[in-house]
Amino acid sequence: MMNRRTLMHTAAALAAAGALPALAADEAPDVLVKRLSSDVLEAARKDKSVKAGDMGKIVALVDKMVLPHVNFRRMTAGAVGPAWRGATPEQRQRLQDEFTRLLVRTYAGALAQVSDQTIAVRPLRMAPGDTDVLVRTEIQGHGEPVQLDYRLEKTPGEGAGWKIYNMNVLGIWLVETYRSQFAQEINAKGLDGLIQALVQRNQANGGGK
Repeated sequence: MMNRRTLMHTAAALAAAGALPALAADEAPDVLVKRLSSDVLEAARKDKSVKAGDMGKIVALVDKMVLPHVNFRRMTAGAVGPAWRGATPEQRQRLQDEFTRLLVRTYAGALAQVSDQTIAVRPLRMAPGDTDVLVRTEIQGHGEPVQLDYRLEKTPGEGAGWKIYNMNVLGIWLVETYRSQFAQEINAKGLDGLIQALVQRNQANGGGK
């Protein structure tokens, strides 16, 4: 049976999987999550470099899969909280860059933990015309199923399609968890202090991307 740390790693990997590019902008979000989660898990299992823990190769894989297909600006704004409104354009960009690097490294570490897990998607409650939905899934493989939920929004115009902006792993929403952590840093040292803390954390984790 997987311990909690392994469950979190596996869930994070599957969260990354849900951020792969859509084949069609009108593909249903639950179908998208199911198909792409399966595809990325299969790719991770077949790639010897990923299985061997080659972090550079894993980061490159996550970069390619995740970055264009997650609304990192919305995720960063949500994690920073009310202070985001008072941030300068430069501060916002730096916060988004460093937060993105942090999440990419998290996903990269998670992919190295993937073995024979699969994902089951629960029935989607969605009305015609909805542009913001919750997709509920479970990781199945060893032990009890693990909850992994996604919040997705449908974006219009060029690059239209469903994009992830929050994830729930084992009952814990990612953005809200970081918001609590970031608030302490902002209260103590302001936005520049938070930026510096993220820079240092990313450097300690291998320089980010």
